[in-house]
Amino acid sequence: MRAQTVEMARDSVNRAVSTKKNLKDEIESILRERIMVLDGGMGTMIQQHTLSEEDFRGQEFKDHPKYLKGNNDLLSITQPDIIYKIHKEYLLSGADIIETNTFSSTRVAQADYDLEHLVYQLNKVSAQLARKAADDVTAQTENKRFVAGAMGPTNKTLSVSPSVERSDYRSITFDELVEAYKEQARGLLDGGVDILLVETIFDTANAKAALFALQKLFEEEYDPRPIFVSGTIVDKSGRTLSGQTGEAFVISVSHSEPLCIGLNCALGAVEMRPFIEAIGKCTTAYIICYPNAGLPNAFGSYDETPEVTAKHIKNFALDGLVNIVGGCCGTTPAHIREIAEAVKTCKPRIPPSSISEGYMLLSGLEPFRIGPYTNFVNIGERCNVAGSKKFAKLIMAGNYEEALSVAKAQVEMGAQILDINMDDGMLDGPSAMARFCNFIGSEPDIAKVPLCIDSSNFSVIEAGLKCCQGKCIVNSISLKEGENDFLEKARRIKLYGAAVVVMAFDEVGQATETETKIAVCTRAYHLLVKKVGFNPNDIIFDPNILTIGTGMEEHNLYAINFINAAKTIKETLPGAKISGGLSNLSFSFRGMDAIREAMHGVFLYHAIKYGMDMGIVNAGNLPVYDDIHKELLQLCENLIWNKDPDATEKLLLYAQTHAQGGKKVVQTDEWRDSLVEERLEYSLVKGIEKYVIEDTEEARLNHKKYPRPLNIIEGPLMNGMKIVGDLFGAGKMFLPQVIKSARVMKKAVGHLIPFMEKEREERRAKSGSIEEEDPYHGTIVLATVKGDVHDIGKNIVGVVLGCNNFRVIDLGVMTPCDKILRAAIENKADIIGLSGLITPSLDEMIFVAKEMERLEIKIPLLIGGATTSKTHTAVKIAPRYSAPVIHVLDASKSVVVCSQLLDENLRDDFFEEIIEEYEDIRQDHYESLKERRYLSLEQARRKGFHNDWLSDCKPVKPKFFGTQVFENYDLERLMEYIDWKPFFDVWQLRGKYPNRGFPKIFNDKAVGEEAKRVYNDAQNLLKTLIRQKKLQAKGLVGFWPAQSVQDDIHLYTTEEALRSAEPIATFYGLRQQAEKDSACTDPYHCLSDFIAPLDSGVCDYLGLFAVACFGVDNLCKQYEKQCDDYNSIMVKALGDRIAEAFAEELHEKVRKEFWAYCNNEQLDISDLRRIRYDGIRPAPGYPSQPDHTEKLTMWKLANIEEATGIQLTESLAMTPASAVSGLYFSNPKSKYFAVGKICKDQVEDYAQRKNMPVAEVEKWLGPILAYDLE
Repeated sequence: MRAQTVEMARDSVNRAVSTKKNLKDEIESILRERIMVLDGGMGTMIQQHTLSEEDFRGQEFKDHPKYLKGNNDLLSITQPDIIYKIHKEYLLSGADIIETNTFSSTRVAQADYDLEHLVYQLNKVSAQLARKAADDVTAQTENKRFVAGAMGPTNKTLSVSPSVERSDYRSITFDELVEAYKEQARGLLDGGVDILLVETIFDTANAKAALFALQKLFEEEYDPRPIFVSGTIVDKSGRTLSGQTGEAFVISVSHSEPLCIGLNCALGAVEMRPFIEAIGKCTTAYIICYPNAGLPNAFGSYDETPEVTAKHIKNFALDGLVNIVGGCCGTTPAHIREIAEAVKTCKPRIPPSSISEGYMLLSGLEPFRIGPYTNFVNIGERCNVAGSKKFAKLIMAGNYEEALSVAKAQVEMGAQILDINMDDGMLDGPSAMARFCNFIGSEPDIAKVPLCIDSSNFSVIEAGLKCCQGKCIVNSISLKEGENDFLEKARRIKLYGAAVVVMAFDEVGQATETETKIAVCTRAYHLLVKKVGFNPNDIIFDPNILTIGTGMEEHNLYAINFINAAKTIKETLPGAKISGGLSNLSFSFRGMDAIREAMHGVFLYHAIKYGMDMGIVNAGNLPVYDDIHKELLQLCENLIWNKDPDATEKLLLYAQTHAQGGKKVVQTDEWRDSLVEERLEYSLVKGIEKYVIEDTEEARLNHKKYPRPLNIIEGPLMNGMKIVGDLFGAGKMFLPQVIKSARVMKKAVGHLIPFMEKEREERRAKSGSIEEEDPYHGTIVLATVKGDVHDIGKNIVGVVLGCNNFRVIDLGVMTPCDKILRAAIENKADIIGLSGLITPSLDEMIFVAKEMERLEIKIPLLIGGATTSKTHTAVKIAPRYSAPVIHVLDASKSVVVCSQLLDENLRDDFFEEIIEEYEDIRQDHYESLKERRYLSLEQARRKGFHNDWLSDCKPVKPKFFGTQVFENYDLERLMEYIDWKPFFDVWQLRGKYPNRGFPKIFNDKAVGEEAKRVYNDAQNLLKTLIRQKKLQAKGLVGFWPAQSVQDDIHLYTTEEALRSAEPIATFYGLRQQAEKDSACTDPYHCLSDFIAPLDSGVCDYLGLFAVACFGVDNLCKQYEKQCDDYNSIMVKALGDRIAEAFAEELHEKVRKEFWAYCNNEQLDISDLRRIRYDGIRPAPGYPSQPDHTEKLTMWKLANIEEATGIQLTESLAMTPASAVSGLYFSNPKSKYFAVGKICKDQVEDYAQRKNMPVAEVEKWLGPILAYDLE
């Protein structure tokens, strides 16, 4: 009878729903218009009624054997009037949505009270109570209200073991949770809820079970309702209780396509803000946020007042972070009333239409993105009972804990995804898979990466998916059992929220030919996308890496077929990724590990170029292509590309005759037994100076082979340098190694020069000729342009070019145009290279190009330096000069570019290619200018950052006004403040994630060893220079009373002068004008926004600083006289680091002592790097104020040159070059920003305020003008 009644009620509700406007569309239309309000804490309000055990029992449960007080959900049955009243209070306080009193209404949670049998009734009655309250208030106010069915996390977890001894044990299963949530949802839906809210998620696996249940109900029994999902970040780590980051959580649940996603509970609004912001950046859903009323006090209560909570949430709204707001623990109708009032005029967040177009999003405890610019993804293969004897033995023995070490080793060796396979006839596959996945869940170092659940048995796959809170990959499904089976499995995988690998099988069998592979994958793709609704980015094809080298002719093309198929699939099936099981390729050579690894390395080298995104590999055993023994490499190439019919036999013979199977032999001095040519090349490549003179002399004495000394340079020495150049250009040698090679080259050439000069003298005497022969590949004039004193990058380019046998004429820094051109003519230069670091240098480069065109100098012009770009070169410089103008990204590229420009066979084609590329760049640039919209200056000012100066904390007064100078600052105290990352950037040593920063770079496999060596050299040199007092640090700080007037900041001598006197100085500001994205609510910043306005009545202050490291230039000259390029570059890099460290340390002193607005600050060095302190120190000429002329005001106001010796060039670069200057702002809301492009109206206004001609302002601000001057 009950079942029949339930069915009738369900049918009634469904019919009613079908006649109404689609709920999702209805709610979404409101969310687009305004911020909706959710109710507050139900438990908080129930506690205010101080109910007794008898109240909880009521008449219905007066004889129940278990204690019932605290089972709040039961009150919907025993005290319905109280629950109805609470709902109505929230509704009348402004709530648009109320939650049902069903947070714990699952059989899992109700088991504590022996009330499992009551679950359906609890949910239905609670939903009906809320429905009635919502409908009554809707009728009363004529404002539609909604009911959300609250589905809490239960009191059990799928991802964390309740047993300390058994980390794989779980007190509940996925299937049990799914059934529990289904039962709850049926009651809620039959009771008439509008929304299903899966909330307070501390374990994403639990939430996935709830979402699985809802999606199944919507498929089979009910019309769909909107789903809201709300997680819980438990502390400031930004992770859920089960360890996931916010972004990983979003990725894990997004398959359910929730209308809203967000956070609730555990934190107050202030603590929750960064995590809400982070979630908003990684979802296209609307954002729901209902924090606690602050953090609990010592007694577990919440003290945050409604006004304070509302103020915080209003800030969320004003910053465009939220769509639905409400309250959780500690909040009351008073809180909701204040919140509703606070946000009623605020615009809602506009969700982005797309977040990760073209990217596959996966997650373990942490997110993982695979997209167009992701390097090859290693899927660790060793947790496979069929592929690893060690792993299989441990699993068979039940030693799962030790088997975890295999997984951990794979991750440590670079596996970004972990493949788990339990397919063995002697194993209970589903049980083994579930158990091992549970063990992984208990090990954060492994669980951080996504899992690839690998099995040919779909029940084993499902067992794994049910144990993973992250978004996994399923490996695999195929069409071999027909379309129906394929589609059913695909739909199940989609319900679990996983990506899928599709093998290139169909009903006929395994696809082996290229065309068949493509056809099968194309068919599967369209079935998945069109019939299942699969996200194309979640589809991975494995076009079958099949075994080669079997001795059977029909297998010879298998590697080629895979590569060709991968290329076409990537080109024709948008979003799809390519993977493969690499070990299959070399199965014929099992037992010969070195051969197999070499085959894998060669195959991947080529397959990746053709579109292979990922592969199941042994992450620690992949050789680098260039490290493979040359003979073995060629044999593998021949086998893979089917170039030699006898390739298999030859490879087998190689394996038999090489005891190490081709493993790289440790290098010894055996190279000294080679031919002299090989010894010279080896010395150059390895940077060994020890034998180079005796080897050069040996070659010189071989007059039969080398009649002239020049022949040795053109022959073995140049061959060695070509290898160096190639390795450097390919990223296989690093800058310090190249400079070592340069020293060897110089030493060899230096030995030959006297003999070459003698030979030339004899030839000239004999012939009477005075014409000299040029031994160099070409002559290049390099210069840092006028007004700029930075030359580290230029010097590196010079060294690299020099070691590649180019003659480099380095004109140094601050080089006027006429000097550059004169040197080029006098030295018969083949190429001119211009360098610059500051933005005014760009204009000087344009001027040089114009002059070269005017004077009809038709040699190539190279543009480089930190401030330059390919776009600027193409748009601003190249059109002014008819000969080649080329932007050179770094030193390695300069060698390639120069060689091509000077090669008669390549030059014309290369230049033509550059012309076409730059024309495309220009076209894109001008089109983007038309599309980019800008606010007028007046509009931007109205939308600027407006602080509430009267209610905010009063600005702190500095300890003194005026300046304080620091002479001979203690360099030792600056050492810990040095940021070493830019130092390694100078040397072009860049570690890859996770070894990018210092000191992690030392762990990088590619550059770590070289980085450590260069670092040690730097430490030794620095200690010596400090001990010998070769370097001196000088600086200055100053503070003045300040007030803002629109976009400018006025400074005064004293606070008393603010109202009566004229300012002693004015700093002029530039404001952002480029229109921001419609979803962005950021203000249009100007630095003056962070200083209290003159009419605010609040006295504010501004500081400035200038610091420098003296002595670098003298040291460089000494090193250059000794031809020591390495130490010359080293000391400049160190000088820059000292200056930056001085600025960092001084700013800390300012915050804690001189200004003391953060006198209790306790931050470590890493916090300083991340700018976790209050205040900023922007510098003129940089993004927040791109105008270098503001330095003139600084220098005049503080007498910087007289006080410190730091000077300004005519282009306003600082000299010495190792110098830093800027302004100090103390406002805690101040932030760095980029002004970006500005319009004519602002330029004219700025020029008028500064009393400068518009043309002069345009000259200084050229790089940021949103319009062309010509």
